[in-house]
Amino acid sequence: MATLGGLRESQGVSNDAEIENLARFAVEEHNKKENGMLEFVRVIKAKEQVVAGTLHHFTIEAIDAGKKKLYEAKVWVKPWLNFKELQEFKHTEESPAAFSSSDLGANREGHAPGWKDVPVHDPEVQNAANHALKTIQQRSNSLFPYELQEVSHATAEVVDDTAKFNLHLKVKRGEKRESFNVEVHKNSEGNYNLNQMGNIEPEFEKKD
Repeated sequence: MATLGGLRESQGVSNDAEIENLARFAVEEHNKKENGMLEFVRVIKAKEQVVAGTLHHFTIEAIDAGKKKLYEAKVWVKPWLNFKELQEFKHTEESPAAFSSSDLGANREGHAPGWKDVPVHDPEVQNAANHALKTIQQRSNSLFPYELQEVSHATAEVVDDTAKFNLHLKVKRGEKRESFNVEVHKNSEGNYNLNQMGNIEPEFEKKD
């Protein structure tokens, strides 16, 4: 039996399907218990704690009567028993915007609006990169899927209700390596759109 452990960050907050499913479960269970109509938007933060299973702590953005709000939820999971239970669900504060500076990494230190360097491993950056790659794949006739190798550089800015990401992507397709500069926009509904794309230069496996 595992003993009570400290909180730790859950990995891959925005991309982990299991994390999102558990957060959606929390919203659904809350709606059932309270006869609510909350609409899940996204996971803002996710932490986990070993307890005889795992206690997941979430900060969730959801829509209540047309307004985006933040909620804290706890979901207890025992995978070996196929057990999961909503332990707690409470409103925390109004969501300040569709995306905050802490999510985005832009203007974190109160600078004036403009393009700022942001961490390449930021979940928002990774989501934008994955959307760009998916769109590039859809536009391509290649039989080989594009694989994201890395986001080598990222900048972002927030203009009105749109977050803009300028990313340098290194990708692989079969034996071929390519680099793209892309600009991805995220609107207030959380939808991504590949606004601009430029192929920097194809890079092939070098043979001596």
